[in-house]
Amino acid sequence: MNSEARRGLLLISPTAVYVLLLLAAPLAAVVAFSFWTQDFLTIDRTLTLDNYREAFTDPIYRVLMIRSLIISGVVTVVTVVLAFPIAYFVSFYVPPERKALWIFLITIPFWTSYLLRVFLWKVILGFNGVLNSGLLGLGVIDEPITFILYNANAVVITLAHAFAPFTILPIYVALEKIDRSLIEASRDLGENRVTTFFRVTLPLAMPGVIAAVLIVFIPTIGDYVTPRLVGGPNGLMISNMIQTQFLKLNNAPMGATLAVLAMCAVTAISLIFVFFNRRYLR
Repeated sequence: MNSEARRGLLLISPTAVYVLLLLAAPLAAVVAFSFWTQDFLTIDRTLTLDNYREAFTDPIYRVLMIRSLIISGVVTVVTVVLAFPIAYFVSFYVPPERKALWIFLITIPFWTSYLLRVFLWKVILGFNGVLNSGLLGLGVIDEPITFILYNANAVVITLAHAFAPFTILPIYVALEKIDRSLIEASRDLGENRVTTFFRVTLPLAMPGVIAAVLIVFIPTIGDYVTPRLVGGPNGLMISNMIQTQFLKLNNAPMGATLAVLAMCAVTAISLIFVFFNRRYLR
């Protein structure tokens, strides 16, 4: 190994050690726990697949996993669809000297605690909340609507709001990198605004869209605070069951098993999404 390679390894070694200690080691511990069993405070380290058999055969785990994937998918679609026009407007229509101000305004939700924002959505969506009171006052509805709180709908609304800035920023960065002369060339060749968008702008912005999708989809399936506070019985997700297994049922191996299955499901779906988008970009 030459001196340049040694210097390179020396340069990345602190980061590599950091990743191994704080990411790989805990992940390996979770995987190991998933093959063990627990009786109250006693951990039986005999390797077994009983936890995985129970996770696949018990209907409640299957229902929670499917619901979690659906909610995360809906949140991702809603967030990206709503975020793209905002990022497009800031990139193409806001004067350059004002773009920094718009980005600053987009990051304002980060100023408040995530937990506080969830509680605010409870106030907005509640039976006597801001939304119902406003609609009743305007005469739009005769009685408060109940399908927007303590169910999956409330979870989708709250998570979509929470992750909106994470979605807008990568899409905006991708749009900013597009050479405007390519759009002008498309228009000069006879394409209208719609076809130019789908044949030039959207493909070139797809890396930002893919990043936004992954940024939203991966963490939302592991969110347990929002489903607990606004989801109700019909809005709970697999993360809530993992928390229950670890902290209330004192069954860390089953909690680790569910966590491993959730990670595998998210990884598989994310890789499939990236694969199809790579084929689309080609």
